[in-house]
Amino acid sequence: MGVEKQEYAVIIQNMTKQYGKKRGVSSLSLAVEKGDIYGFLGPNGAGKSTTIRSMLGLLRFQEGSIRIFERDVVKDRREILKNIGYMPSEAMFYPSMRVKEVIRLAADMRGMDCRKEAAMLCERLQVEPDKKIEELSLGNRKKVSIVCAMQHKPGLFIFDEPTSGLDPLMQSEFFRLILEYNRQGTTCFLSSHVLPEIKKYCRHAAIIREGKLICSDTVENLTRSNAKHIRMIRDGKEENFMYEGDLNALFAGFAGHNIEDITIEEPGLEEIFMHYYGKEE
Repeated sequence: MGVEKQEYAVIIQNMTKQYGKKRGVSSLSLAVEKGDIYGFLGPNGAGKSTTIRSMLGLLRFQEGSIRIFERDVVKDRREILKNIGYMPSEAMFYPSMRVKEVIRLAADMRGMDCRKEAAMLCERLQVEPDKKIEELSLGNRKKVSIVCAMQHKPGLFIFDEPTSGLDPLMQSEFFRLILEYNRQGTTCFLSSHVLPEIKKYCRHAAIIREGKLICSDTVENLTRSNAKHIRMIRDGKEENFMYEGDLNALFAGFAGHNIEDITIEEPGLEEIFMHYYGKEE
């Protein structure tokens, strides 16, 4: 039997985008399989938005290449964007327009009739079509942005911090929609620093720090750790630290100390990823 060829929605190879002396993204390479829900993690200023804007052709990078659905983003940007639903981290619309006008404008710019899908999305997300944009809260503007990104049922979603500003119920509904579209074949590239949602919904993830890729793997592997979180009271002082190694050696080091209490736990998700965020090259 032959080995099945893996198909990719996104391939970034050695992409570099610099802003003069300011840090940008350096020699970034990653690949997103078709049909995946892919998390893109990193602290603020790590290069997540720069990468996404380069993927969309909104920024010109100096080196490397980006291919989406086997097309080059520089040469074939117009064709690529037809099959992408993009949601920026901050939703900005003409304030005097009504919600339904914004949604229809987004569909008209694609030359598509998306009324049926838009109506379903508005109902699911509790969007009020007759309200003016200037009357909406941040969270409600975010929901309008979701409708605009999803209504044409693209092959690839690119979301930049999509759940900020959404209440917990709408966050859950948003991910239910992603999973439904994903079952129909849509790929999702999701930039976030909300670690629990990455663990719950994404299958693969990459971690970026200071413009450089730290690691990429399955979420299961990224969140697997041999480290332990140690909480104890020793010589009258409370201590909390991460320990990775032989516990017998740790206990041997306590000889001569008065250990009043000790708890050994699996590290939390935040602690695991902060380990990656703070890792030296």
